[in-house]
This record gives sequence, structure tokens and C-alpha cells, in this order.
Amino acid sequence: MKRRRPFPSPLSVIKCTTPSTPPTPCNFDITQFSKTKTNLNSETLSISSKRPPRRSLSETLKIENLPPEKWTPLNLGKSELSLSLTFPTGQTFRWKKTGRLQYTGVIKSHLVSLKHLENGDVSYHFHTATCPTSGSNSNFNEEEDAKLALLDFVNVGIRLTDLWADFSASDQKFAELAPHLVGARVLRQDPLECLIQFLCSTNNNIQRITRMVDYISSLGHYLGSVEGFQFYQFPSLERLSIVSEAELREAGFGYRAKYMVSTIKALQLKPGGGVKWLSSLRELDLEKVIINLSTLPGVGPKVASCVALFSLDQHHAVPVDTHVWQVATRSLMPELAGVRLTSKLCSRVAEAFVTRYGKYAGWAQTLLFVSELPSQRGIIPQQVCTVKEKNLQKKRVF
Repeated sequence: MKRRRPFPSPLSVIKCTTPSTPPTPCNFDITQFSKTKTNLNSETLSISSKRPPRRSLSETLKIENLPPEKWTPLNLGKSELSLSLTFPTGQTFRWKKTGRLQYTGVIKSHLVSLKHLENGDVSYHFHTATCPTSGSNSNFNEEEDAKLALLDFVNVGIRLTDLWADFSASDQKFAELAPHLVGARVLRQDPLECLIQFLCSTNNNIQRITRMVDYISSLGHYLGSVEGFQFYQFPSLERLSIVSEAELREAGFGYRAKYMVSTIKALQLKPGGGVKWLSSLRELDLEKVIINLSTLPGVGPKVASCVALFSLDQHHAVPVDTHVWQVATRSLMPELAGVRLTSKLCSRVAEAFVTRYGKYAGWAQTLLFVSELPSQRGIIPQQVCTVKEKNLQKKRVF
């Protein structure tokens, strides 16, 4: 999630001790998603060039001559997934708006578009070229793998309407905002992809973060283009490891180039490899997750909390920035209104969110964060905001 400016805080983080009633699960067994294995083709690495390898003519024809679009219902209504309240709100910087109600991105090796139908329901389309030599069974397996990856990515096992009802019952302010921000869902991203994106986000603005993430993405395998946007499979850790600090600085990463290169090297030294190590953090409690992530160069508690919430199943992780601080001082800690945010107060804010919202505090914080964005000023009725809040909104810069 894109924040304004991260504030340093100690490695100690809150523990969720008295969670609220968990939501009713959807009729999906999400354990099957996390256990799904995808056999991806290994990429060709090019040490001498910053650009991805050139494609052969046959590969180009396979990508360009895509079959007609076939849209399939995802069985999620707008109350469970709002594309405009999920993708452009700072959780990920790799998805592009490719239509009035459509967003396109990459999940694992799958190029996929999502769009809202007229009734608000979400449908999907995989931009997949069928190889003439492939059998029907292999095509079926690829489609099944792609769909499972998509369901896992949108965290389909958590029923959003139940969460919002639970939060609204315990918080009047949330109850006032929720009807105007239905479908603001937390994604379950690939940990490596999520980590690299948020390394780009420190002390940065949304436009520059997107350019940096686009550059990193272009080092991966080219998958195709949609509405003028080019899409790539996110590069492997091995591919990232051959990118030099000088190349990143030339691409506009600034001081972040050093941290990026050092973090990639540190990941390669982790037991079992960096990808496996990152995924293993999903089995730990939040405090240990933050501590482990903070051993990586350039990763502080703020970035660690974002990665924990958006990729490591730490649903009560609460990334704290100035937006969240404003929410907290208006609704949770009014006695601190006007006080400057410090590293110590960051921990108190996270604790306050967990006390109020329980084991899914990170999801509640996500909706409240979205409500603070300038893009929502015309969506949320003015009567929902107090005079003081409206004055604060006029001064906000995302």
C-alpha cells in the first residue's frame, strides 16, 4: 500500500491477543490454493543486457495472435471485490487500468484481465495463447492452475461482507464509511514480488514507484500487451541478482538501488533460498515476521508491515503512516490529536487498531486508508466527514 512517508519504529510489534469474531468463510477451501504448485518455465538470463531477451518470431506470433476474448464469471459481486478500490490504492503497482471498469495484471505466469459487468459482478479473461502442439489436457491443466492462482490472489477464502458487518457493529465511524467503499479487498500477493515493490515505495510518490516497478517487471519474461500496456512475468530472484546497482541508479532508483541489490543478495543466502524463506514466514506470528523481514537491507517496520499484510497472511498487520495516524487520532486516540507521530506512537497506533478491530485489523485499516485518498473525496458524501476532517482533506497530498 502506498503511504506518504515511512516513520522508523522499533522492531517490537503488537500481538493480537483478543481478536474479534472471525468472519464466516466463503465456500472455498483456501488450503488447496496455497498448496497448488505451478511449474513455470525457467527464464533465460542475460547478464550483458538490462533488457529482457529478444523473442523469436514464433514466440511473437503466439503472443500477438491471441484468441477472441472469453469472459468468465468469477462468482464475486462488487460488494466482495471492487476493482477500483483494490488495485489503484497502493497495494500493488503492477496492475493497469485497461478499460472503464477493467484492470489487467500478471499472476504468476498468467496475464489476466478483470472487469465489472453492468450488474457489478466481476468476470475474468486469461490472455493465453494456445500452442498448436499442446494437447487438450495440458491446456485444461493450465487453465485450472491459472484460475486457482487468481482465486488465491484475491483472497477469495475471506468473506468481505462479513468482515465489514463485524467492524461496523463495533465502530460507528467505520459503519458510516463502509457503504461507500464496499469491495475494498486485501490481496494475497507473491511475497517476493510484494517485497520488491515496497522497497521501491520508501520516501516516494505513486508515479515514480510505478515507473520503478515497471522497470523491474520488464526484466521478466514478456507475456503480451493489452490496450498499449506491456506485461511481463515478474523476474525470478536469479534474474534480479544479475542487475547491478549502477543499472538501477541509471533507471532512477536513487539510493534505493543499494538496498535493492543488498536485499536480493541477502535473500539468496537464506536457508533453502529466498523465495522459500519468504513463503515460510506465512507460518510465523506477526512479531517474528517483522523481525525476520527487518533483517533485510532497506526494510523497516513500515515496509515489513506492508509485506506482511499484503502477501504473508498477517491479517492484523497495520502499516502506520500519516494517513493512518490521522484516522487514529480522530477515531481511536483523540487525546493525541495534534501530536507529532513518532516511532513509539506507531506501535501504539497498531495496538489501538487491533484492540478495536481484532484479528483482521489490517483489513479495517485498509478501508480507512482508502477513505483518506484524494481519489475518494468525490465518492464519500460530505455529511460523512466533519468540518475538521474536510479541512484536513484539503491539505492532504497522496
